[in-house]
Amino acid sequence: MVRDDYAQDLIRLGRPVSLGDALARVLGRLLAGFSPRCPYRVGDTVIGDDPFSGRREGVVVWRDRRSVGVKTTYGVFFFDHRLVKPQD
Repeated sequence: MVRDDYAQDLIRLGRPVSLGDALARVLGRLLAGFSPRCPYRVGDTVIGDDPFSGRREGVVVWRDRRSVGVKTTYGVFFFDHRLVKPQD
């Protein structure tokens, strides 16, 4: 079944890929494996100690490769994962 309201995006279709672009993608994926990763998971209870936003206790509700979002009673605060410790 063909939809009449759908048009395929032809911008990258048939465009040649240079050797430099392919090597840059491969190198980027390789280096991403060695970059720091966040050891916390969503739902972990942690303490975030930041000199600017203060000490906050809460639950991890968002995580990225290098940062976490900690939900506290005052809202969600974002910390670098190196400034967060697990709560005892």
